[in-house]
Amino acid sequence: MPNPIIIDRGNEPYQTTFDAMRTFTDTRTVETPDEFWIVEHPPVYTLGLGADPSHVLDAHGIPVIQTDRGGEVTYHGPGQAVVYLLMDLRRKTEARLYAREFVQKIEQSVINTLRAYNLDGERKPGAPGIYMSDGEWKGAKIAALGLKVRGSGCTYHGVSLNVSMDLAPFSWINPCGYEGLATVDMKTVGVEAHLHDVQSALAHNLIDLLTA
Repeated sequence: MPNPIIIDRGNEPYQTTFDAMRTFTDTRTVETPDEFWIVEHPPVYTLGLGADPSHVLDAHGIPVIQTDRGGEVTYHGPGQAVVYLLMDLRRKTEARLYAREFVQKIEQSVINTLRAYNLDGERKPGAPGIYMSDGEWKGAKIAALGLKVRGSGCTYHGVSLNVSMDLAPFSWINPCGYEGLATVDMKTVGVEAHLHDVQSALAHNLIDLLTA
């Protein structure tokens, strides 16, 4: 099968994208090409299937949307690179991706993207996402991921990397269910990067690792 098709949906309300992901997955066939959707969302909080709504401390009027991904509460907003992964993990039986390996490859794609901007990111055991590994912001979360893998092996939802954001809304929740977890973006740690460039770099790093 060819590489996933990259589609830039621009700035789009979260609910619109969420509905479109489910429709795409409902109607895809074994021949449907995989797609990676690049999106920037207006401010929104999303809840994973196991999320505790009390982790939204004060939404300040920002919409809160229940989703069917894994994980806890997270925030999406302007200046964040979001890539949704609409893939069939069972397509390549000789190199089938399993959920844990899928997550590891997504996280490595973020690490590789950050490295291209001379930033060091790392994983934390039991806490999906990528965190700064050194400097003043060591331990702060810079990228989050949440996925839905259906029994058919088809996936949607994906990964978000903070590029140049208003970080205040992260302080109005317990990010990913962790009280007091610091959240950071690339701009705060000294990297001035155009959102489109980071979106493209992340999407292509995902393709490199997920289709290898």
